[in-house]
Amino acid sequence: MSNRKVVITQQFFDEESVAYLKANGCDVTVAKLPGGKPDGSLSHDELVGLLSGAHGWIVGHAPVTRELLAALPDLTVISRRGVGYDRVDVDAARDLGRVVAIAVGGNEAAVADLAIGLMLGVGRRVGESQEAMKAGKWSILMGTDLTRKTVGLVGLGRIGRQVVQRLKAFDARILISAPRPDEEYAQTMGLTYVPLETLFAESDYISLHAPLTSETRFLVSDKTIPLMKSDAIIINTARGGLVEDAHLLAALREKRLGGAGLDVFVSEADSSYKPVTEELIRLPNVAATPHAAASTREALALTNMIASQSVVAVFDGSSPQANRIVVDGRPDGGDPGSRR
Repeated sequence: MSNRKVVITQQFFDEESVAYLKANGCDVTVAKLPGGKPDGSLSHDELVGLLSGAHGWIVGHAPVTRELLAALPDLTVISRRGVGYDRVDVDAARDLGRVVAIAVGGNEAAVADLAIGLMLGVGRRVGESQEAMKAGKWSILMGTDLTRKTVGLVGLGRIGRQVVQRLKAFDARILISAPRPDEEYAQTMGLTYVPLETLFAESDYISLHAPLTSETRFLVSDKTIPLMKSDAIIINTARGGLVEDAHLLAALREKRLGGAGLDVFVSEADSSYKPVTEELIRLPNVAATPHAAASTREALALTNMIASQSVVAVFDGSSPQANRIVVDGRPDGGDPGSRR
Protein backbone atom coordinates (compact mmCIF):
# COMPACT_ATOMS: atom_id res chain seq x y z
CA MET A 1 0.00 0.00 0.00
CA SER A 2 2.81 2.41 0.89
CA ASN A 3 4.04 2.59 -2.69
CA ARG A 4 0.63 3.51 -4.17
CA LYS A 5 0.19 7.13 -3.22
CA VAL A 6 -1.62 8.92 -6.05
CA VAL A 7 -2.01 12.69 -6.32
CA ILE A 8 -4.56 14.13 -8.75
CA THR A 9 -4.02 17.74 -9.79
CA GLN A 10 -6.53 17.66 -12.64
CA GLN A 11 -9.85 19.46 -12.19
CA PHE A 12 -13.24 17.73 -12.44
CA PHE A 13 -12.12 14.31 -11.24
CA ASP A 14 -15.15 12.13 -10.53
CA GLU A 15 -15.87 9.92 -7.55
CA GLU A 16 -16.16 6.74 -9.60
CA SER A 17 -12.55 7.04 -10.78
CA VAL A 18 -11.37 7.86 -7.26
CA ALA A 19 -13.22 4.78 -6.02
CA TYR A 20 -11.51 2.66 -8.69
CA LEU A 21 -8.08 3.81 -7.52
CA LYS A 22 -8.92 3.15 -3.88
CA ALA A 23 -10.32 -0.30 -4.71
CA ASN A 24 -6.93 -1.09 -6.22
CA GLY A 25 -5.03 -0.19 -3.07
CA CYS A 26 -4.19 3.43 -3.84
CA ASP A 27 -3.94 6.20 -1.27
CA VAL A 28 -5.62 9.02 -3.21
CA THR A 29 -5.28 12.77 -2.76
CA VAL A 30 -7.30 15.10 -4.98
CA ALA A 31 -5.36 18.35 -4.73
CA LYS A 32 -7.32 21.44 -3.76
CA LEU A 33 -5.63 24.00 -5.96
CA PRO A 34 -5.46 27.59 -4.75
CA GLY A 35 -8.26 29.73 -6.12
CA GLY A 36 -9.49 26.83 -8.25
CA LYS A 37 -6.76 27.54 -10.78
CA PRO A 38 -5.66 24.76 -13.20
CA ASP A 39 -2.50 22.82 -12.50
CA GLY A 40 -0.86 24.34 -15.56
CA SER A 41 -0.58 27.61 -13.66
CA LEU A 42 1.23 26.10 -10.65
CA SER A 43 4.88 26.92 -10.05
CA HIS A 44 7.63 24.32 -9.75
CA ASP A 45 7.69 24.75 -5.97
CA GLU A 46 3.91 24.43 -5.69
CA LEU A 47 3.99 21.19 -7.69
CA VAL A 48 6.82 19.77 -5.60
CA GLY A 49 4.86 20.60 -2.46
CA LEU A 50 1.76 18.83 -3.74
CA LEU A 51 3.57 15.80 -5.18
CA SER A 52 6.22 15.11 -2.56
CA GLY A 53 6.13 11.38 -1.75
CA ALA A 54 3.67 10.56 -4.54
CA HIS A 55 4.17 7.43 -6.65
CA GLY A 56 1.50 8.25 -9.22
CA TRP A 57 0.39 11.59 -10.63
CA ILE A 58 -2.74 12.19 -12.69
CA VAL A 59 -2.01 15.49 -14.38
CA GLY A 60 -3.80 18.01 -16.53
CA HIS A 61 -1.72 20.72 -18.16
CA ALA A 62 1.16 21.18 -15.72
CA PRO A 63 4.61 21.10 -17.34
CA VAL A 64 6.44 17.86 -16.54
CA THR A 65 10.04 19.00 -16.61
CA ARG A 66 13.36 17.29 -15.93
CA GLU A 67 13.81 19.55 -12.91
CA LEU A 68 10.43 18.54 -11.51
CA LEU A 69 10.98 14.82 -12.06
CA ALA A 70 14.40 15.01 -10.44
CA ALA A 71 12.79 16.63 -7.39
CA LEU A 72 10.26 13.78 -7.12
CA PRO A 73 12.30 10.56 -6.88
CA ASP A 74 9.34 8.48 -5.68
CA LEU A 75 7.20 9.32 -8.70
CA THR A 76 6.83 6.24 -10.91
CA VAL A 77 3.98 7.03 -13.29
CA ILE A 78 2.64 10.26 -14.77
CA SER A 79 -0.77 9.73 -16.34
CA ARG A 80 -2.23 12.55 -18.44
CA ARG A 81 -5.96 12.96 -18.60
CA GLY A 82 -5.73 13.88 -22.26
CA VAL A 83 -3.82 12.83 -25.35
CA GLY A 84 -1.33 15.66 -25.84
CA TYR A 85 2.06 15.49 -24.20
CA ASP A 86 3.91 18.51 -25.58
CA ARG A 87 4.39 19.76 -22.00
CA VAL A 88 6.10 16.52 -20.95
CA ASP A 89 9.89 16.16 -21.19
CA VAL A 90 9.76 12.59 -22.49
CA ASP A 91 13.55 12.33 -22.69
CA ALA A 92 13.81 13.20 -19.02
CA ALA A 93 11.09 10.67 -18.13
CA ARG A 94 12.97 7.98 -20.04
CA ASP A 95 16.32 8.91 -18.51
CA LEU A 96 14.88 8.94 -14.98
CA GLY A 97 13.01 5.66 -15.37
CA ARG A 98 9.45 6.97 -15.29
CA VAL A 99 6.32 5.90 -17.18
CA VAL A 100 4.23 8.51 -18.98
CA ALA A 101 0.75 7.57 -20.22
CA ILE A 102 -2.03 9.39 -22.06
CA ALA A 103 -5.78 8.79 -22.11
CA VAL A 104 -6.28 7.63 -25.69
CA GLY A 105 -9.86 6.69 -26.45
CA GLY A 106 -11.55 9.02 -24.00
CA ASN A 107 -12.30 12.38 -25.53
CA GLU A 108 -12.07 12.15 -29.31
CA ALA A 109 -15.83 12.35 -29.85
CA ALA A 110 -16.18 15.41 -27.63
CA VAL A 111 -13.43 17.30 -29.46
CA ALA A 112 -14.85 16.37 -32.86
CA ASP A 113 -18.30 17.55 -31.76
CA LEU A 114 -16.90 20.94 -30.79
CA ALA A 115 -14.95 21.27 -34.05
CA ILE A 116 -18.20 20.85 -35.99
CA GLY A 117 -19.99 23.13 -33.54
CA LEU A 118 -17.44 25.88 -34.12
CA MET A 119 -17.77 25.52 -37.89
CA LEU A 120 -21.52 25.97 -37.60
CA GLY A 121 -21.31 28.70 -34.99
CA VAL A 122 -18.89 30.86 -36.95
CA GLY A 123 -20.43 30.12 -40.33
CA ARG A 124 -23.95 30.97 -39.13
CA ARG A 125 -22.72 33.93 -37.02
CA VAL A 126 -24.45 32.66 -33.89
CA GLY A 127 -22.49 34.69 -31.35
CA GLU A 128 -22.64 37.84 -33.44
CA SER A 129 -26.41 37.48 -33.89
CA GLN A 130 -26.98 36.95 -30.18
CA GLU A 131 -24.97 40.05 -29.27
CA ALA A 132 -27.00 42.09 -31.76
CA MET A 133 -30.24 40.76 -30.29
CA LYS A 134 -29.11 41.69 -26.78
CA ALA A 135 -28.66 45.23 -28.08
CA GLY A 136 -32.21 45.18 -29.43
CA LYS A 137 -31.20 44.65 -33.06
CA TRP A 138 -33.15 41.77 -34.57
CA SER A 139 -32.03 42.21 -38.15
CA ILE A 140 -30.82 38.99 -39.82
CA LEU A 141 -27.08 38.54 -40.33
CA MET A 142 -26.41 36.48 -43.44
CA GLY A 143 -24.33 33.40 -42.70
CA THR A 144 -22.84 30.61 -44.76
CA ASP A 145 -23.55 26.88 -45.01
CA LEU A 146 -21.40 23.96 -44.01
CA THR A 147 -23.41 21.66 -46.27
CA ARG A 148 -21.62 20.83 -49.52
CA LYS A 149 -18.68 23.06 -48.70
CA THR A 150 -15.00 22.10 -49.01
CA VAL A 151 -13.50 21.30 -45.64
CA GLY A 152 -9.76 20.79 -45.25
CA LEU A 153 -8.48 18.73 -42.32
CA VAL A 154 -4.83 19.12 -41.38
CA GLY A 155 -4.05 15.83 -39.69
CA LEU A 156 -6.08 12.62 -39.73
CA GLY A 157 -5.61 10.96 -36.39
CA ARG A 158 -8.30 9.72 -34.02
CA ILE A 159 -10.04 13.09 -33.72
CA GLY A 160 -9.68 13.91 -37.41
CA ARG A 161 -11.43 10.67 -38.32
CA GLN A 162 -14.28 11.46 -35.95
CA VAL A 163 -14.64 14.83 -37.68
CA VAL A 164 -14.75 13.06 -41.05
CA GLN A 165 -17.67 10.91 -39.87
CA ARG A 166 -19.62 14.00 -38.87
CA LEU A 167 -18.81 15.91 -42.05
CA LYS A 168 -20.18 13.10 -44.20
CA ALA A 169 -23.66 14.06 -42.97
CA PHE A 170 -23.10 17.54 -44.45
CA ASP A 171 -22.20 16.13 -47.86
CA ALA A 172 -18.93 18.04 -47.60
CA ARG A 173 -16.01 17.71 -49.96
CA ILE A 174 -13.21 16.69 -47.59
CA LEU A 175 -9.54 17.41 -48.30
CA ILE A 176 -6.80 15.92 -46.14
CA SER A 177 -3.19 16.86 -45.53
CA ALA A 178 -1.35 14.31 -43.39
CA PRO A 179 2.17 12.90 -43.30
CA ARG A 180 1.15 9.26 -43.82
CA PRO A 181 -1.74 8.91 -46.26
CA ASP A 182 -4.15 6.05 -45.65
CA GLU A 183 -5.40 5.49 -49.19
CA GLU A 184 -7.72 2.63 -48.26
CA TYR A 185 -9.48 4.79 -45.67
CA ALA A 186 -9.60 7.71 -48.09
CA GLN A 187 -11.25 5.59 -50.76
CA THR A 188 -13.77 4.15 -48.30
CA MET A 189 -14.72 7.58 -46.92
CA GLY A 190 -14.47 9.55 -50.13
CA LEU A 191 -11.59 11.76 -49.02
CA THR A 192 -8.90 13.38 -51.13
CA TYR A 193 -5.29 13.76 -49.99
CA VAL A 194 -3.75 16.98 -51.26
CA PRO A 195 -0.62 19.02 -50.57
CA LEU A 196 -1.06 21.50 -47.71
CA GLU A 197 -0.91 24.45 -50.10
CA THR A 198 -3.82 23.03 -52.12
CA LEU A 199 -5.84 22.41 -48.98
CA PHE A 200 -5.33 26.00 -47.86
CA ALA A 201 -6.24 27.38 -51.28
CA GLU A 202 -9.42 25.36 -51.87
CA SER A 203 -11.02 24.98 -48.44
CA ASP A 204 -13.96 26.96 -47.14
CA TYR A 205 -13.29 25.63 -43.63
CA ILE A 206 -9.82 24.61 -42.42
CA SER A 207 -9.77 22.47 -39.27
CA LEU A 208 -6.50 21.67 -37.51
CA HIS A 209 -5.94 18.24 -35.98
CA ALA A 210 -2.15 17.97 -35.92
CA PRO A 211 0.24 17.67 -32.97
CA LEU A 212 2.38 20.68 -32.09
CA THR A 213 5.95 20.05 -33.27
CA SER A 214 8.78 22.15 -34.59
CA GLU A 215 7.44 21.42 -38.09
CA THR A 216 3.82 22.35 -37.35
CA ARG A 217 4.40 25.40 -35.15
CA PHE A 218 2.70 28.45 -36.70
CA LEU A 219 1.34 26.36 -39.55
CA VAL A 220 -1.20 29.13 -40.03
CA SER A 221 0.70 32.41 -40.29
CA ASP A 222 1.46 35.29 -42.62
CA LYS A 223 3.27 32.77 -44.80
CA THR A 224 0.16 30.63 -45.37
CA ILE A 225 -2.83 32.91 -44.79
CA PRO A 226 -2.33 34.59 -48.22
CA LEU A 227 -2.97 31.16 -49.81
CA MET A 228 -6.46 30.98 -48.29
CA LYS A 229 -9.81 32.25 -49.48
CA SER A 230 -10.73 35.64 -48.05
CA ASP A 231 -13.89 34.11 -46.53
CA ALA A 232 -12.22 30.92 -45.22
CA ILE A 233 -12.92 29.94 -41.61
CA ILE A 234 -10.11 28.56 -39.43
CA ILE A 235 -10.93 26.02 -36.70
CA ASN A 236 -8.33 25.09 -34.06
CA THR A 237 -9.27 22.54 -31.40
CA ALA A 238 -5.83 20.91 -31.44
CA ARG A 239 -2.97 22.93 -29.96
CA GLY A 240 -2.17 26.56 -29.37
CA GLY A 241 0.89 27.29 -31.47
CA LEU A 242 -0.41 25.70 -34.66
CA VAL A 243 -1.76 29.18 -35.42
CA GLU A 244 0.25 32.38 -35.11
CA ASP A 245 -2.51 34.19 -33.26
CA ALA A 246 -1.13 37.68 -33.89
CA HIS A 247 -1.14 37.02 -37.65
CA LEU A 248 -4.64 35.55 -37.42
CA LEU A 249 -5.85 38.62 -35.53
CA ALA A 250 -4.50 40.94 -38.21
CA ALA A 251 -6.00 38.86 -41.05
CA LEU A 252 -9.43 38.82 -39.42
CA ARG A 253 -9.38 42.56 -38.75
CA GLU A 254 -8.36 43.25 -42.33
CA LYS A 255 -11.02 40.86 -43.69
CA ARG A 256 -8.42 38.60 -45.29
CA LEU A 257 -10.19 35.67 -43.59
CA GLY A 258 -13.86 35.06 -42.86
CA GLY A 259 -13.68 33.95 -39.24
CA ALA A 260 -12.21 31.56 -36.69
CA GLY A 261 -13.36 29.03 -34.12
CA LEU A 262 -10.71 28.68 -31.43
CA ASP A 263 -10.43 26.41 -28.41
CA VAL A 264 -6.66 26.77 -27.96
CA PHE A 265 -4.32 29.75 -27.96
CA VAL A 266 -0.60 30.56 -28.07
CA SER A 267 -1.06 32.47 -24.80
CA GLU A 268 -1.62 29.21 -22.92
CA ALA A 269 2.12 28.56 -23.15
CA ASP A 270 3.39 32.11 -23.83
CA SER A 271 1.91 34.81 -21.60
CA SER A 272 3.23 37.55 -23.91
CA TYR A 273 0.38 36.59 -26.29
CA LYS A 274 -2.33 37.26 -23.69
CA PRO A 275 -3.25 40.67 -25.21
CA VAL A 276 -3.56 38.98 -28.62
CA THR A 277 -5.95 36.38 -27.20
CA GLU A 278 -8.00 39.09 -25.52
CA GLU A 279 -8.35 40.95 -28.82
CA LEU A 280 -9.18 37.78 -30.77
CA ILE A 281 -12.06 36.76 -28.52
CA ARG A 282 -13.58 40.25 -28.82
CA LEU A 283 -13.93 39.98 -32.59
CA PRO A 284 -17.48 39.39 -33.82
CA ASN A 285 -16.36 36.71 -36.30
CA VAL A 286 -14.53 34.62 -33.68
CA ALA A 287 -16.15 31.88 -31.57
CA ALA A 288 -13.96 30.92 -28.63
CA THR A 289 -13.88 28.38 -25.82
CA PRO A 290 -11.22 28.10 -23.06
CA HIS A 291 -9.47 24.85 -24.06
CA ALA A 292 -12.72 23.07 -23.25
CA ALA A 293 -13.13 20.78 -26.27
CA ALA A 294 -12.62 17.60 -24.23
CA SER A 295 -14.56 18.85 -21.22
CA THR A 296 -17.93 17.18 -21.33
CA ARG A 297 -19.27 15.13 -18.43
CA GLU A 298 -19.07 11.97 -20.48
CA ALA A 299 -15.60 12.55 -21.89
CA LEU A 300 -14.09 13.58 -18.56
CA ALA A 301 -15.53 10.54 -16.78
CA LEU A 302 -14.04 8.26 -19.43
CA THR A 303 -10.62 9.92 -19.52
CA ASN A 304 -10.47 9.99 -15.72
CA MET A 305 -11.00 6.24 -15.68
CA ILE A 306 -8.48 5.59 -18.45
CA ALA A 307 -5.86 7.69 -16.63
CA SER A 308 -6.58 5.78 -13.42
CA GLN A 309 -6.31 2.41 -15.15
CA SER A 310 -2.88 3.34 -16.48
CA VAL A 311 -1.67 4.21 -12.98
CA VAL A 312 -2.93 0.93 -11.55
CA ALA A 313 -1.39 -1.07 -14.40
CA VAL A 314 2.05 0.39 -13.65
CA PHE A 315 1.64 -0.19 -9.91
CA ASP A 316 0.74 -3.81 -10.67
CA GLY A 317 4.00 -4.24 -12.58
CA SER A 318 2.39 -4.45 -16.01
CA SER A 319 1.82 -1.77 -18.64
CA PRO A 320 -1.04 0.42 -19.81
CA GLN A 321 -2.52 -0.30 -23.22
CA ALA A 322 0.25 0.06 -25.80
CA ASN A 323 -1.27 3.05 -27.57
CA ARG A 324 -1.56 4.86 -24.24
CA ILE A 325 2.15 4.71 -23.45
CA VAL A 326 4.26 7.74 -24.34
CA VAL A 327 7.43 6.45 -22.75
CA ASP A 328 8.31 3.59 -20.41
CA GLY A 329 11.64 4.21 -18.74
CA ARG A 330 11.54 1.20 -16.44
CA PRO A 331 14.60 -1.03 -16.88
CA ASP A 332 12.48 -3.91 -18.19
CA GLY A 333 9.78 -1.76 -19.74
CA GLY A 334 11.37 -1.03 -23.11
CA ASP A 335 10.46 2.13 -24.93
CA PRO A 336 7.49 1.96 -27.26
CA GLY A 337 8.05 5.61 -28.01
CA SER A 338 5.46 8.05 -29.11
CA ARG A 339 2.16 6.52 -30.11
CA ARG A 340 -0.06 9.53 -30.42
